[in-house]
Amino acid sequence: MSEHLSKINYCQIVEYSLDPVIIHTELKIIYINHAAETFFRTTKEEVIGLSPLDIFQDFSKAAIEKRIQSAYEIPMPVIEETVYRMDGTTVDIALYCHPAPLGKQRAIQSIVWDITARKENEKKQKQMLKQINELSATLVPFSNEISVLPLVGAIDEARASQLLDDIPIKVQKQRIQCLIIDFSGTFNLDSLVADTLFKIVHVMSLLGVRSVITGLRPELAKLAVEQGFNLSSTHSMATVKDAIGYFQGS
Repeated sequence: MSEHLSKINYCQIVEYSLDPVIIHTELKIIYINHAAETFFRTTKEEVIGLSPLDIFQDFSKAAIEKRIQSAYEIPMPVIEETVYRMDGTTVDIALYCHPAPLGKQRAIQSIVWDITARKENEKKQKQMLKQINELSATLVPFSNEISVLPLVGAIDEARASQLLDDIPIKVQKQRIQCLIIDFSGTFNLDSLVADTLFKIVHVMSLLGVRSVITGLRPELAKLAVEQGFNLSSTHSMATVKDAIGYFQGS
């Protein structure tokens, strides 16, 4: 096996790799493959001898230089950075560095992957989640005085905290006097999230707003008891219809 491996031309393998590869030593680039030329919109002749730090933003350079010094000895974990191409445009990359000794000379091989598409998808997902969370904090008016807060889907700590921040403001702005908090569409609530949601009831009380909880599932009611939540002063009813009848009749 070792005899066969010794005959492999690794320089040619790296040159034909689809992943951009940069080899550098003592903060000087000594080689880039064809994929790196294409990715960074440059040529070998233009970058040989330049510093690998030149592609990084100024605030990242100190950390990258420290990372490079460590990479002479051991492979470094993959990190994500925004770097410059030679035409001045920026691109998001994942970066992996590892030792690549050239005889007795220390060197590092850096491999980069374009993660622009993934970053764009993550950004879109965050925007969508933000819009969903904003919609989930929408108060549905039943009358001038009564509104319903329908809690729908999985609610995590961040979403529950946002509800606690947003709902009191909306209640005051819309001059709501009676609020129905409907849990019938929720699932997967942990104790911390449930605690935050139940706090909305207490905040409503401090604002002089009458509130009723509806659609409380057996498992959530059990969780409230197990966690010691004080719901003695909180009205709880089976359905939104029941709560509306309660407010209209009182």
